[in-house]
Amino acid sequence: MKSIDRYMARLIAVPLFSTLIISAMLLVLDRMLKLFDFVATEGGPVNVVWKMLANLLPEYLGLGIPIGLMLGVLLAFRKLATTSELDVMRAVGMSYTRLLRVPYMFAIGLAAVNLAIVGFVQPDARYAYEKLRFELRTGALGASIKVGEFTHFGDKMTIRIEQSREQGRKLSGIFVHMVDKKGGDYAVTADKGQFFATDNPDEIIFRLTKGTLVRNEPGVATPRVLTFSLHDLPISLPKYENFRQRGGRNLELTLPELARIGGNSNAPEELRDTSRAAFHFRLAEVASMFLLPMLALALGVPPKRSTSALGVFVSIVMIVAYHKVNEYGEAVGGLGRIDPFFALWVPFLAFAGLVIWMYYTIAFVPGGQPIGALERVFSKAAKAIGRWLPGRREKEEEAAA
Repeated sequence: MKSIDRYMARLIAVPLFSTLIISAMLLVLDRMLKLFDFVATEGGPVNVVWKMLANLLPEYLGLGIPIGLMLGVLLAFRKLATTSELDVMRAVGMSYTRLLRVPYMFAIGLAAVNLAIVGFVQPDARYAYEKLRFELRTGALGASIKVGEFTHFGDKMTIRIEQSREQGRKLSGIFVHMVDKKGGDYAVTADKGQFFATDNPDEIIFRLTKGTLVRNEPGVATPRVLTFSLHDLPISLPKYENFRQRGGRNLELTLPELARIGGNSNAPEELRDTSRAAFHFRLAEVASMFLLPMLALALGVPPKRSTSALGVFVSIVMIVAYHKVNEYGEAVGGLGRIDPFFALWVPFLAFAGLVIWMYYTIAFVPGGQPIGALERVFSKAAKAIGRWLPGRREKEEEAAA
């Protein structure tokens, strides 16, 4: 690799990975607060939050990699243009096509990584995330007993704890009400208690100290009362239904699985359409990454004697808009209104045509600037606002005086 290629790689790598890390962290932080609230509401262990966030990370990387690539290349060319280094490179005979060699190395590598993520890693991670949500909702992860509240385990057992110390190892002020298989029931109050595991995974022992047991039996008029200093109360854990098999949603299917279902003539028509739409959506999203270096070059080089950052704003708008159009195409294709192939690849061809035109304009048209008209409008609007604001402040000061 020549020195100019190493220089370009350094210019691209710093903003690329910075953008990728920052975007992933922002998305994680936003979801973290919601997950902490969800886990606390369902009474699950706190460490499950980190497992859920880890399973969401592939999805966030699939969204962040194209944006990171776009901004990395764009900011690199913008720096070269604003410091006149780009003019020097062009003067010594380096074409824009030659300068795109390193950006396309990044694009090919990141596209392969993104294909692996959205095609194989993300489906398994998404299924694991949904399984954790299911286990939290059903209590299969072990719901915590909230202090001062009645906690129900199924419809046959209720527990209330007044105080909990040492992370739940020492409990006090205990009330337990249970219904047995014979139709009777008993209530227990105790000063202290502690849970112990047994060899049976479906049962635990609740060891109670210094308490009273009141038992009602069918056909017995007077309940029996028993005081004890130590009593082991076996508690059968509730049975929970198993989580569904992977593949209940298209997000949980890998690319080969989507292709197999979409090509299966015996599958229901709706399932075939949704599978084909998801398959083409993922491929179109990955294929669009090969257009980003050209788009970044076209938007990253501002007009002469201009330091406007309008290209950065336009690039983000274009990527987000194209992503939303693809989502709409996937939804329409999944409904069977349009063939999923055309619903996803026609917008891709339109986007590719626009990008190629923008690159051709800046690379081969003398003095060409793809967003030159937009730059001029933006510049005039900024100047008008700059002139208007001071005059407005002066009028307000005069009115106040």
